[in-house]
Amino acid sequence: FFSHIMGKELEEGVELTLDFAKLKKVANCGVDVIPVVAQHAETKDILVVAYANELALNETLKTRIATFWSTSRNELWVKGLTSGDYLDLVDVRVNCEQNSLLYRVLPKQKGACHTKDATGQTRKTCYYRRIGPDGKMEFISEDEL
Repeated sequence: FFSHIMGKELEEGVELTLDFAKLKKVANCGVDVIPVVAQHAETKDILVVAYANELALNETLKTRIATFWSTSRNELWVKGLTSGDYLDLVDVRVNCEQNSLLYRVLPKQKGACHTKDATGQTRKTCYYRRIGPDGKMEFISEDEL
């Protein structure tokens, strides 16, 4: 129950509680991974940042659906498998140091985030809040996304 409330506050609240220990947790997950940015191929919006290992990358290339490695569950994560919000792969780009990837994708439905907005619709992107001048987060209006 407590973790559900904390998750809800984390995902829907306006109190800034950034997880600066995230990369330490990723490093301790026991699997070699690199960061992946999923970008909408047409709008150029950043949809989600996740991680991939070799298996996730191979699945992505084979199925043409964005697939990641869940560092919290230590398992393959096919984006959209449970929600239907698949991200169809356009291409995969590699950065200069070959230590991160860019998945250029097209959402199969309207959203990409696992969270829902006030109307119950899947959010288009995981980046739906910004840090305001007071240091608190504020929700970004739908037309600004």
